Amino acid sequence: MFGSLGSMLPLVLMFVVLYFVMIRPQMKKQKEHKAMIDALAKGDEVVTSGGVLGKVSKMGESFLSVEVASGVEIQVQRSAVVQVMPKGTVK
Repeated sequence: MFGSLGSMLPLVLMFVVLYFVMIRPQMKKQKEHKAMIDALAKGDEVVTSGGVLGKVSKMGESFLSVEVASGVEIQVQRSAVVQVMPKGTVK
């Protein structure tokens, strides 16, 4: 009986280590990203996944209008926002 339990122990330990090293940090990062996207507001300065830096000018349920230059707006998905920059970054 101990032989079969002893052979399963390394497999269980590997799964536990995998959970704490890879899965749990990824879930935490996803939760933080969702909270950041939910907290977006008009006037926030953001960076998109494509590297475009701009200011949020209009907000929809799943899309944002980001002003990248004076009079130039692009629409991006909310999930494409990677980072919210400090105020004053965009000139």
